[in-house]
Amino acid sequence: MNIFIERLWWSLKQKAVHLHEFQDGFQVKRVIKDWNGFYNSERAHTAINKRTPDDAFFNTDRTQKAA
Repeated sequence: MNIFIERLWWSLKQKAVHLHEFQDGFQVKRVIKDWNGFYNSERAHTAINKRTPDDAFFNTDRTQKAA
């Protein structure tokens, strides 16, 4: 289980945190919140058949939503 958490933290740091120069904690919170929203609701994951975590958790499919 630890490998999944380590991978998540690595992705967050590499794809969001290290790309910004923060002035305060509010900016950090906003960037992490935005990245987390993207990661869970927009980014397809190959481990779950190219579905988003939200789709997999709520048992929905993007093709159903678009119709």
